[in-house]
Amino acid sequence: MTRPPFHYQDDTLHCEDVPLATIAAEVGTPTYVYSKQAITGAYRAYDDALAGVDHLVCYSVKANSSLGILSMLVAEGAGADIVSAGELYRWQRAGGDPGKVVFSGVGKTEAEIKAALAAGILAFNVESIEELVAIDRIARAAGVVAPVALRVNPDVDAQTHPYISTGLKQNKFGIAADVARDVFRRAAGMPNLLVRGIDCHIGSQLTKTAPFSDAIARLCKLVLDLAADGIAIDLIDIGGGLGIDYGKDGDAPPPSHGEYGAAVKAALAPLKALPPIKLLVEPGRSIVGPAGTLVTRVLYRKPGETKHFTIVDAAMNDLLRPSFYGSHHPMQPVHKKSAATQVTDIVGPICETGDFLARDRALPPLAQGDLLAIGAAGAYGMTMSSNYNTRPRAAEVVVDGKRWRIIRERETLEHLLAGERTFS
Repeated sequence: MTRPPFHYQDDTLHCEDVPLATIAAEVGTPTYVYSKQAITGAYRAYDDALAGVDHLVCYSVKANSSLGILSMLVAEGAGADIVSAGELYRWQRAGGDPGKVVFSGVGKTEAEIKAALAAGILAFNVESIEELVAIDRIARAAGVVAPVALRVNPDVDAQTHPYISTGLKQNKFGIAADVARDVFRRAAGMPNLLVRGIDCHIGSQLTKTAPFSDAIARLCKLVLDLAADGIAIDLIDIGGGLGIDYGKDGDAPPPSHGEYGAAVKAALAPLKALPPIKLLVEPGRSIVGPAGTLVTRVLYRKPGETKHFTIVDAAMNDLLRPSFYGSHHPMQPVHKKSAATQVTDIVGPICETGDFLARDRALPPLAQGDLLAIGAAGAYGMTMSSNYNTRPRAAEVVVDGKRWRIIRERETLEHLLAGERTFS
C-alpha cells in the first residue's frame, strides 16, 4: 500500500476508503476494524522476502483467529501455526488445508492429538519427552504414523517483554538444547513417529534480527549433528516474532521484511550442503497487528484532583494488552481535533482500577460522544477479549477499498447465557 491503512481524509479517519465514523454509526462501538489490503500486503511481504528459499508462511492463528481474517490468508496460500484443536477447527472452517498446519504448544491433550492426526496436519511441534511418548502411543492406537518436529529451546534472549519471551532456559517452551540430540535419537526409534523437522520460537515483538540469526545458527548446528547421526529432516521451523510499531516514543523500529529475509537466508547457509530442507515461519502479530484498530466512543469526562479521566465504551475485556502487558497503543480521534492536547487516562467501564487503555496520554481534548481509534490492535485484541462484567464482545469489520462487511456480529446477552443452567 502506498498510504497507511488508517489515514485522515477531510479531517475524518478512514480505513482504506471508508470513514470509521460510517462504520461506527451502522455497527456501533466498540468495534474492531481491519484493512484487508494491510493484511494481504504483510503476508506477501514475508513471501517476497523469502523468495529463493523453499518456504511456507504459517500464520500464527492465536494472533487473530476470526474466520474472516483466516479466509483471506487461506486465499493467499498461507499455512497455519496452531496451539489448540479449536484453532485447527477454525482454520478448516475458513477453508484452510490441514496439510499446511503445524501444531505447537506445551499442553496438547489426547483429544487434540487425535483430532490433528485425523485431520492430517503437516507436523506436531513437540515440546517434551512425555508428549513425544504420548503422540507415539496415540498414533499407534489409531494405526497411523505421526509427523513430528522437535521444538528446541536455544536459550536465546529475544530482548522482549518477559511474558512473550519463549526461548530462554527458564521458559516453559521447548526441549533443552543440550539434550535435544538424544531426544531426536529416541524419537527416531519410535515406530509410530516420523521425525520430519526441528523447530524453535524465541519470542514475540522482536525488534532486532540478531536474536533470529543466533537461534537459527544453533538450530543449524544441531541439524548437521543429526545428519551425522543418520537422522535427516526436511522441515526447519524458525517461529515468528517480528515486531510492529506501537507508536511509543523511544521504541526501536522493527526490521523490514527485507532485512528479516536477508538475515534468515544468511543464517541458513550452513545447511546448503544437505538435501533440501523446507523453511517454515510463523508470523502473526506483524501480519494482522498494524491492520486493525478498535473504535470506541467517549461516554464521560471526569476531571480529578491529580488525574483527568476519559471514560470510553471499550474496556480491558475488549483490549487486554494495556492492562496485562502495560503495552502502548497509538490513539487518534476519528474526527481530527485542534492541535491543543490534554493529558488524560483513557479508561473503560469495568469495575477494576486496572481497566485502562492508556495512562497519561496527551490527546486532543475529547468531547462526550466523540469517537476514538485505538491503533495497532489487530493482533491479540479480539483473541484475548472476554466477557468480564458480563460484557458482550465487540463486533469485527473488514474493509476492502470502498467496500466493507461485518465478519463477526456483536455478541448479545443471549449469546452470553448459551449453555448455562440455573440450579434449583
